[in-house]
Amino acid sequence: MNFSLSSKAIVSTKADCLVIGLPEKGTWPESTTQADDALGGLIKTLQKNGDISGKNATTRSVPLSDQPWSRLLVVGTGKDSERTPAAYRKALIALVGALKDGPSKLALVTLADTAVTGADAVSSEEARLNLIGRTLEEQLYTFTDYKSEKPTARKLNKVLVTASASGKALKDAFNLGLATGRGMNFTRDLGNTPPNICHPEWLAQQAKKLAKDHDCIKTEVFDEKQMEKMGMNTILAVGKGSTQPPRLIVMEYRGGNPKDKPQVLVGKGITFDTGGISLKPGAGMDEMKYDMGGSASVFGAMQVLAETKPKINVVAVIAAAENMPDGGACRPGDIVTTLSGQTVEILNTDAEGRLVLCDALTYVKKFDPAAVIDMATLTGACIVALGHHATGLLANNDELANELLAAGERADDRAWRLPLWDDYQSQLDSNFADMQNIGDRSAGTITAACFLSRFAKEYRWAHLDIAGTAWQSGKAKGASGRPVPLLVDYLMSHAGK
Repeated sequence: MNFSLSSKAIVSTKADCLVIGLPEKGTWPESTTQADDALGGLIKTLQKNGDISGKNATTRSVPLSDQPWSRLLVVGTGKDSERTPAAYRKALIALVGALKDGPSKLALVTLADTAVTGADAVSSEEARLNLIGRTLEEQLYTFTDYKSEKPTARKLNKVLVTASASGKALKDAFNLGLATGRGMNFTRDLGNTPPNICHPEWLAQQAKKLAKDHDCIKTEVFDEKQMEKMGMNTILAVGKGSTQPPRLIVMEYRGGNPKDKPQVLVGKGITFDTGGISLKPGAGMDEMKYDMGGSASVFGAMQVLAETKPKINVVAVIAAAENMPDGGACRPGDIVTTLSGQTVEILNTDAEGRLVLCDALTYVKKFDPAAVIDMATLTGACIVALGHHATGLLANNDELANELLAAGERADDRAWRLPLWDDYQSQLDSNFADMQNIGDRSAGTITAACFLSRFAKEYRWAHLDIAGTAWQSGKAKGASGRPVPLLVDYLMSHAGK
């Protein structure tokens, strides 16, 4: 698929389909006014007659003749006062849905001049072009690697997006959006890959390939013997029941000043989670291939950095293991010594994500990080609390938490902060070790983060629980690519100019 910007007047640009935005109530964008003038008032007539309403995310295709465009696609953008970034992106998603399986080969999209309210950071043309680019890439995604019959190729092969000028800032914003969409799709590819293919060593191979394809990425992989020598006993404990050995994967992107402290991303990489000895119910267990969603998001963010080369230093660490039950698997009641020296009583082997993450969080201290952000499909309790709309956010630093929340709002990849009060820490008290790996049934997301916080005291740290947002179930089952947009927005806000 070819995507590009055009600053030419729309009346002098030929296309199979012209896509315009129509408000339900409010001021028409200049591009819509120009299109209506060229069409002799057709759009006004259709709206007046009730053939089009402008209601947000509605679409209507109208055939044309004797025009530079064969058809017109009208996308409703709702009321000016209600067009938040989320509502705007909903309209963009509807736009791509109407185009992707249609008859047009070349589409001219004009929604970059549609005003967005509710967030100053998304009121600029650059921000809107970023969202358009990302939405085009992610909404045209398919995953057919394991189908014997491939679907028929789409007719749509080129999309022109109108911009007010041909300046570098607009091009960079659009290209960052496209790169973010591709990063999301890389994340989705990894998540959707079946667990008989996607195991810890396969993930390590993907990291090595990323470094091979991009000179700005450096990758190092630690095997189980090296982890044992370092004292990463909790990662090893989780992987003991599997024939697939665990791996610690470290990727570095050094695009900033060598003296600048790096931002560190840590991803949970449980490539399949049976629950171990604390076996999960069989129904829906196939979706536990998505338990490496945190690591997949780290990969997606690193690919965006490799493509766009911002002036920032980023280190990515992935703790990868497969949680399986066999005679060698760790048991409820086992006590292990973490890399930090603290001991953990494992009461539930299905609370394994925090076990692999705690060693990784201890390991990243060596990089003297500016901040550490871990992401993990960690707790079903987060789905109970927030559903599938918001990522759970907990942090030991208010400034970092607020930056991540703001990035999520700008990127329409929202998070919601939960408390990390000391009051909850006592739920992890153990009679036999420094702590146990689960609390009682209450506040499961919070107590999981409390566990992790004990290994992140020496730096600014935030935890993203993506159990409800990393994938979708049901008919639309598949990895979502979240929270790559949030991560990219956050990282770019810290990049040098």
